[in-house]
Amino acid sequence: MRVARPRRLLSAAALAAAASLLLAGCTSGHPAPTAGGSPDSSTGGHAPAPANGATPLEPLPTDLPAGLAPYYAQQLSWKPCTTDFECATFKVPLDYAHPGDGHDVELSAIRKPATDKTHRLGSLLLNPGGPGGSAIEYVQSVASRYDGNVRAGYDLVGFDPRGVGKSAPITCLSGDRMDAYAAADVTPDSQSEIDALVAVDKEFAAGCSARAGELLGHVSTVEAARDMDMLRALVGDQKLNYVGKSYGTFLGATYAGLFPSKVGKVVLDGAMDPSLDALTGNLTQAGGFETAWTAFAKDCVKREDCPVGHTEQEAGEKLTALFKKLDAEPMPTGTSRPLTEAQALTGVAEAMYTEALWPHLRTALAAAQSGNGSGLLQLADEYYSRSEDGSYENLMYANMAVNCLDLPASFADPAAVTAALPDFQKAAPHFGSDMAWMALSCAYWPVKASGAPHTVRAAGAAPIVVVGTTRDPATPYAWAKSLAGQLESGRLLTYDGDGHTAYGRHNTCVDDAVNRYLLGGAAPDNGKVCKD
Repeated sequence: MRVARPRRLLSAAALAAAASLLLAGCTSGHPAPTAGGSPDSSTGGHAPAPANGATPLEPLPTDLPAGLAPYYAQQLSWKPCTTDFECATFKVPLDYAHPGDGHDVELSAIRKPATDKTHRLGSLLLNPGGPGGSAIEYVQSVASRYDGNVRAGYDLVGFDPRGVGKSAPITCLSGDRMDAYAAADVTPDSQSEIDALVAVDKEFAAGCSARAGELLGHVSTVEAARDMDMLRALVGDQKLNYVGKSYGTFLGATYAGLFPSKVGKVVLDGAMDPSLDALTGNLTQAGGFETAWTAFAKDCVKREDCPVGHTEQEAGEKLTALFKKLDAEPMPTGTSRPLTEAQALTGVAEAMYTEALWPHLRTALAAAQSGNGSGLLQLADEYYSRSEDGSYENLMYANMAVNCLDLPASFADPAAVTAALPDFQKAAPHFGSDMAWMALSCAYWPVKASGAPHTVRAAGAAPIVVVGTTRDPATPYAWAKSLAGQLESGRLLTYDGDGHTAYGRHNTCVDDAVNRYLLGGAAPDNGKVCKD
């Protein structure tokens, strides 16, 4: 499970199964807010802004810099690209400090026009998360499942951020080398195994540097947010209307911090906390996956055919035993790729994103108990967006590139990981060790991080709806409470349930609250709680 910050993790399969989002990432560090649990009624669900020393994100000047005027004056040429959808491209400066120097990036966008032209409300930009998730693919997948009134009133719009999907995509490794990266041992037990892990991390970083060139230093979330403001203007909207999931909440919150006066109706679902450093985020996210595993185990042990036993303790013990067995010897899968411990960890983590994958996980664990690792390998491949032909989509490459640029690395070297292992193992007995070692990846990144932890106040912005799920694995509920508390106009909407993100999945209470806000502007009461 190569989680590389608090905003990664996703899979097209989970997206299709749950009509939600994929990916989110992780961070890393010292003890952070407890993930999961019940909403905090003592504050009405609205936590105070964190006091961890993170600096505020300052808004950009409202006057358009002269160098950006030609970019904002572009005319989008929407052309039919697939049934019911139109596509266009637009240019953004590679470096916003030097616009117009001839170094531009072409970004791709898609829209499904509003069905009620007479009562059109504008554009609703959508982002599925990642970083690295393609908004173009996402809009095509979910557009038909959005509320009919929302589809009638809004053009549903998505653009692939720089370095992602169809917008100058970053690539790093060949398919076979990415296979090796995904299979590498992320719970090293000896110096030779540590050296092997460091080697694949360095190979990944070198491959990205060689293939991406100068773009690798300009795929930050701040730059993506500035690109999003340009698209807002190009589609003719005075304010940004937006639904972001998982990492998309980090992108949306960043936008609100930079352009508070341009905030329209903004929904941040499966929220990330921008005030956390990478280490703290990784540690908290590890706890989120542990919480999700506990929820899965509670459900599983009630079933006669549960493959991991009939008590929660037995389930945890059997999972640990399986991981140890695979660490010693990979398991056959019926293919040329045996299942390694790392891939099994990734496969289990993939299924934590949505309850829709729990039956698949039960089947995969049952097969693994019998010596067949094919089911867990399939889940791991879905997480990594690996195709049957052995090729990989751009998702994980862009994910690492954005994460390593947005925040300084969690760890400087293997010794730092070793020192932090007890904290990770305490927070997440089943996932802590691997998530700690995976957080080492950015230590070898060829581009220095340009971002830092920050709080987002977005003073003067219209109400912003922050949605948090109490047992969300990838974006722990504590993050939603923190973000809602930071935002001057934040409204926390809680889903007391399982899975990653809440809007558009299966809860009528959440959907109705968000749809009323998008269509009429009435944000839900701060602290509102929805249950299954």
